Amino acid sequence: MLLQIILFLFGLMLVVWGADALVDGASSIARKFGISEFVIGLTIVGMGTSAPEMVVSFIGAIGGNADIAVGNVIGSNIFNTLLILGLTAMILPMNITSLNLKKDIPINIVITVLLIVLGMNFSIFGCGDNRLSRIDGLVLLALFCIYMYISFRFDVPNNEEEPVETKKTWWAILLIVLGLNGLVIGGKVFVDSAVTIAKMLNVSDKFIAVTILAGGTSMPELATCVVAAVKKKGQLALGNIIGSNVFNILLILGGSALIHPLSLDQIGFVDLGILLLSSLVILSSAYVGKKNKIDRVDGFFFVLLEIAYMTFLVMEK
Repeated sequence: MLLQIILFLFGLMLVVWGADALVDGASSIARKFGISEFVIGLTIVGMGTSAPEMVVSFIGAIGGNADIAVGNVIGSNIFNTLLILGLTAMILPMNITSLNLKKDIPINIVITVLLIVLGMNFSIFGCGDNRLSRIDGLVLLALFCIYMYISFRFDVPNNEEEPVETKKTWWAILLIVLGLNGLVIGGKVFVDSAVTIAKMLNVSDKFIAVTILAGGTSMPELATCVVAAVKKKGQLALGNIIGSNVFNILLILGGSALIHPLSLDQIGFVDLGILLLSSLVILSSAYVGKKNKIDRVDGFFFVLLEIAYMTFLVMEK
């Protein structure tokens, strides 16, 4: 147990270091090439911080363990929005741009609804079964390609601070590569040790996936967003969360379903309801309280929702 705790802490330290390097490198690239920090967060940072979820879900799919593959993504998306975005907003209130409102946030909601509709055919329509088939996986992967095209095609640079001296391109790219490696390796060490500790405590696969694995594989997003907030890069943080959530559903679940059809029988309507709610609260925060901003009150409300959901899961277990 002591060794696992040491590995757990080492993984956490590596994730935090990787996040710092990734944010610095990605921000520098964004400024140098006129790409908005939001789109950098949405793509490079979003995909990079979603790498642990991809590893865990793909391994779960290859092993035919749908509870791990699906539970990890659903839990991660809820964790990303409610806890990570909530904590980030409490550190640094984030502006919501008009493009966020017109494109990014609605797409996140639509994709979440699509996942529920595709995966819960029997429960919703009374036909078929509650699973993501290989056809569903192909649909999700096709939408992922379209989403990536749209993100770059309609990008509008919107720097939140005065221009600063950027790092040399080679150094910025090196920081991104090293940061991503730190996140992935640190995330894997963190998750492996967390799962080992959980197994010692005799808890179910679904509970491990939705709580420990989801929280563990979201450590890169947490570290990246907190560092971005401290560095006053709110759009990069928001882009990271929305990008990670979209990647988790379209790329990771799409790819996992293509490897092996994924049953959602063990995923309850409470889990899916909280998942949908987590995508809707980002939109509502633009109109409640300070307009077009996720402020500290919104962030506190997000965190309370996450605590309530975690409490439900512990009681359900």
